[in-house]
Amino acid sequence: MGDCGAPGDVNSNVLVSRSTGDAQLDKAVWQWLSWDKNQKTKEQIESLLQAGKHRELRERLCCRLSFGTAGLRSAMGAGFCYINDLTVIQSTQGIYKYLERNFSDFKQRGFVVGYDTRGQVTSNCSSKKLAKLTAAVLLAKDVLVYFFSTYVPTPFVPYAVQQLGAVAGVMITASHNRKEDNGYKVYWENGAQITSPHDKEIIKCIEECVEPWSGSWNENLVDTSPLRQDPLQKICDSYMEDLTKICYHRELNVQSSLKFVHTSFHGVGHDYVQLAFRAFGFQPPIPVPEQKDPDPDFSTVKCPNPEEGESVLELSLRLAEKEGARVVVATDPDADRLAVAEQQENGCWKVFTGNELAALFGWWMFSCWKENCSQDADVGNVYMLATTVSSKILRAIALKEGFHFEETLPGFKWIGSRVKNLLDKGKEVLFAFEESIGFMCGTSVLDKDGVSAAVVIAEMATYLQGQGLTLAQKLVDIYEIYGYHISKTSYFLCHEPATIKRIFERLRNFEGPESYPRCCGAFSILHVRDVTTGYDSSQLNHKAGRAAAAVLQVLPVSKSSQMITFTFQNGCVATLRTSGTEPKIKYYAEMCALPGHSDRSVLEEELQKLIEALIGDFLEPAKNGLTWRSA
Repeated sequence: MGDCGAPGDVNSNVLVSRSTGDAQLDKAVWQWLSWDKNQKTKEQIESLLQAGKHRELRERLCCRLSFGTAGLRSAMGAGFCYINDLTVIQSTQGIYKYLERNFSDFKQRGFVVGYDTRGQVTSNCSSKKLAKLTAAVLLAKDVLVYFFSTYVPTPFVPYAVQQLGAVAGVMITASHNRKEDNGYKVYWENGAQITSPHDKEIIKCIEECVEPWSGSWNENLVDTSPLRQDPLQKICDSYMEDLTKICYHRELNVQSSLKFVHTSFHGVGHDYVQLAFRAFGFQPPIPVPEQKDPDPDFSTVKCPNPEEGESVLELSLRLAEKEGARVVVATDPDADRLAVAEQQENGCWKVFTGNELAALFGWWMFSCWKENCSQDADVGNVYMLATTVSSKILRAIALKEGFHFEETLPGFKWIGSRVKNLLDKGKEVLFAFEESIGFMCGTSVLDKDGVSAAVVIAEMATYLQGQGLTLAQKLVDIYEIYGYHISKTSYFLCHEPATIKRIFERLRNFEGPESYPRCCGAFSILHVRDVTTGYDSSQLNHKAGRAAAAVLQVLPVSKSSQMITFTFQNGCVATLRTSGTEPKIKYYAEMCALPGHSDRSVLEEELQKLIEALIGDFLEPAKNGLTWRSA
C-alpha cells in the first residue's frame, strides 16, 4: 500500500489500541486515517475498525483500483479500492509523475478535466468535487489545467485534449453504471483512452505516490489559480461546428415535420443534444421533463442504462405517443451511448439493439460517403471498425462494397487507438461501434459519442421518411442486401470472482487438461479463440496475435479479463466474457447468413436453441448461483 507517513497523527493512537492483529491491515488502516481529509469516508473506516469488521476493512484497504475497459471504476466510499477523494488524489499524483517523465512540455501544454453529475451524500463525494481535486493536484505542481466550469458529455474531454493540444485528460464518470458508482477515465494526447503500456505504468506511478502531496487537497485552487482555464465555450462551439461535417441533408432537416423525443436519463445530455439538433437544422427534440435535469439518484429509472430497453424508456415512449413523435433517442447519463426506439405502424415500439443500429449507421455513413466523395476517391482507403463481440454486419457490408473492416478487443479504448493509427497513415475512417450502444460517427471524437449519434440517427430517419421508409424497414432492406445478422446479447450477474474463474477454467479443461469443448449440446464447434490465454485453434500454431488482413484481424492476447469465443459449424459465433466495469458474465451470439438466405424465423430459432445450450452446458447458472439480468 506504500510507505507509512510520519508517525504522530492523533489517529495512530486510536489504531494502536485497536490493532487488527494483521500487520499489513494495521498499516493500511493507519495510512487511511492519516491521509484522508474527507470526514465522511474517514469515519467509515473508523466505524469499521471500532466494530471489529476486519474482513471488510481488508477488502476495502488491502487492494487497489486497476484500469479496466473504461478506466478506473468502482463504488463511491472509503477504501483504496473505492472511488473517493483520496484515491482520486493518488491516481492523479501517479498520472502527474508519469506524464512528467514522458512530456518535457507537460506543464505548458496542459491537462483537461471534465465531470458528470454523479454524487453520494454519505461519502461527501461528487464528480465535480473529484474533478476539483484532480485539478488541484496538477495546479499545485504548476500545470496548466483546462477545467470545465460545468458538467459535460464524456466525448467533450477527448475532443478537448486534441483541440487544445493537451498531453492528456480525465473524465470523472461512471457512465451508465448504478448510482453508487463513479469512475476516472483517462485519455492520452491522441484523444483516445489509454491502453497498455500506459495503464500499467500509471498504476506503478500511483503506487509510488500514495501519500498526498502538499496542495493536493486544495480544491479551491480551481477558483484561484491563474493556471486554470475554462474551455467550455470554445470546445462547445468547436464541437458543434465539427458536427456539421457529418450533416449531409441540412435542407431536409430544416423542413422536416418529424418529431423526436430525447431523454438524458438524469445526466448531462440535455443541453448538448439540443444544441446538436440545432446545428443540423432541426427543431430541438422534445425533452422528457422528469429526466431532463441532472439527478444523481436517477430517481425515475431502476437502472440508468438505456441499453436495458423498453423497461427504462417508459417515460420517453409515453411522452412520444402523447406528442406524436415517432422516434425516441436516449443518451446515457454521461451522453456517450445512444439508444433508439421507433413506433411501428401497429403502434408498438421497436427498441433497436446496438447491433441493429450499427447496421443502420454503417449503411448510412458509407452511402453518404459514396454520394459526396470526389471522383478519384479510393474505397480501398476507407475503414470501419467494431469490437470483436459486436455484430459482423460491417464485415458483410465491407466485403460487398470494397472498403476495409477491422475488429478490436472489447472496449472503445482499443477502437480509438486503432482509428488514430489509421488516420495517421492517411486512411479514412467513417464509423466504428461496440454492441453496447456505443457509436463513433466520423473522427472528430475518437471515442463513442451519444450526442453526435443522436443527431445522425435523426437525419437518417428524416431522409428515410422522404423515401417512404422507417428505420425498421430500412434495417430489413440492409439485411436483405448484405445477409441477415441475427444476434442476441445478455448477461448474468456474478459477484464471486472465484466462481467466474471456475467457470472459465472448466471451459479450458472441458474434455481433459487443456482441452476446449468440441460441441455445445447438439452444435459442433469449429474453432475456439481464448483471448485471455492466447489460444486460437484457427491459427496454424494455435496462438493468437495481430496479423494484417483486409477484412478481419487476429486479436492480441488480453490477460486482464476472461473471454472465449466459439465459432460453430452452423455459422454462429458466440462469445463468453466478463465485463470490464460490472460484476457480469456476458454472452454474445450471432447467426450470420449469406445474402439471399432470408428465412429469418429459421435463423432465430437456431440461434435460440444454441444460446440455451450455451447457457445450460457452459455457464450452468443454477449450479454456479448466477442471476439472470431480468431477475
